[in-house]
Amino acid sequence: MPAVGGFDKGNGKEYPGNLTPYVLVTCIVAAMGGLIFGYDIGISGGVTSMPSFLKKFFPSVYRKQQANESTNQYCQYDSETLTMFTSSLYLAALLSSLVASRVTRQFGRKLSMFFGGILFLAGALLNGFAKAIWMLIVGRLLLGFGIGFANQSVPLYLSEMAPYRFRGALNIGFQLSITVGILIANVLNYFFNKIHGGWGWRLSLGGAMVPALIITVGSMILPDTPNSIIERGRHEEAREKLRKVRGVDDVDEEFNDLVAASEASRQVEHPWKNLLQKKYRPHLTMAILIPFFQQFTGINVIMFYAPVLFNTIGFGSDASLMSAVITGIVNVVATMVSIYGVDKWGRRFLFLEGGVQMLICQAVVAACIGAKFGIDGNPGELPKWYAIVVVLFICIYVAGFAWSWGPLGWLVPSEIFPLEIRSAAQSVNVSVNMLFTFLVAQVFLNMLCHLKFGLFLFFAFFVLVMSFFIYFFLPETKGIPIEEMGRVWKTHWFWSRYVGEDDFVPGGNVEMHKGSNATKNV
Repeated sequence: MPAVGGFDKGNGKEYPGNLTPYVLVTCIVAAMGGLIFGYDIGISGGVTSMPSFLKKFFPSVYRKQQANESTNQYCQYDSETLTMFTSSLYLAALLSSLVASRVTRQFGRKLSMFFGGILFLAGALLNGFAKAIWMLIVGRLLLGFGIGFANQSVPLYLSEMAPYRFRGALNIGFQLSITVGILIANVLNYFFNKIHGGWGWRLSLGGAMVPALIITVGSMILPDTPNSIIERGRHEEAREKLRKVRGVDDVDEEFNDLVAASEASRQVEHPWKNLLQKKYRPHLTMAILIPFFQQFTGINVIMFYAPVLFNTIGFGSDASLMSAVITGIVNVVATMVSIYGVDKWGRRFLFLEGGVQMLICQAVVAACIGAKFGIDGNPGELPKWYAIVVVLFICIYVAGFAWSWGPLGWLVPSEIFPLEIRSAAQSVNVSVNMLFTFLVAQVFLNMLCHLKFGLFLFFAFFVLVMSFFIYFFLPETKGIPIEEMGRVWKTHWFWSRYVGEDDFVPGGNVEMHKGSNATKNV
């Protein structure tokens, strides 16, 4: 009997292949798609704590901040318009990810990345030159459309290009570039805030053009994945590409399994409707719950609003931006730990260790803020040691997230979906992620005002729930070829009741279809 939620590999296939320089370079370039997402997360919180930006676009927040009308620090930034500026992007990303699913499936992963870069570039230009609030919001919507396309295609691209033994590390390159984007944005915010004349925010927002250009140009020079070429019927080209990607001539077994999966995929006329079939129940559950839980770790509260949050708990504007830089550095370093360990220690170990770490830190931060700010939000004088303790535990919390739920929240869904539902299921994954990112961003400042320090306990509760979910329901996917992934559900104590022996049979009998859809042998 395997461990709860565990998986006994059995007699699985091991496709030959090496981590070639060709694959390494293409995966690094593709992973840069995460820069646009990360840069935006980092920039948003920074500019919304810059007095010159608030004065121009959100004068009511600026007046409250300057006049200190309320001694209640929890409610200093409570503004619906301000949160709409931040969160409108994620609503747009949700909508565009649904369109991106069809583009990714029919025209390949590259074109989705290209569209993402172009839309993000347009949004960055509009925001950099914004004169009125409507220009900011329209710019944010364009940025969101770009992120929806990039987040749909990049994780799929990385999972399909990487040899299965290195899939975890290469896929986490996407999360690493998100964290690098956040760090770069935090550093730029810190220096741009010092520019005399108060126009530094234009450079912060307009600077998004740089990561947009990287992913746009990158998408034009990247090769298509063998899976994507097979999906479009060009088999010989795909076989040659697979040889080049794997660095060996003997790719017949993997190629035949990819073709078999593609043939099964073609028989599926309605991948969205197909997702509701009983055998896809575990995939749909993961596509919904993993991104839902990822947002309810509370991480985006820290990352979006790190400067605002630190400002609220008593740091000055400059100090709060510097604190955000520190958490950004921790984020990058901890993600590198995940790259090192994900294919050694496994996904489940990192999920569970990260969950325990985040839970402890949230309880400590809630106690610290509660002890000083109480219910009325008036802390009086804040000693230096207190500020250091809060930043320290927030950093340990960020580290826990950055080597667990951060990268694995993108990696695990992208590697478990069979080809026939892959684009549609990834769309569900991105849409759920963006929906809850939007909701958390939209209500966070309001919740901070009303729940006060209890907000951290609110997220701690969800961290506890998600850790139990991972322990009982997520099988280990380390070291399993992506087209062989179906077997992890068949040996799982819970999911085996939904997935039968005839479902997801690799090497030819990929799908046993009921009714008119007969089994397709290759």
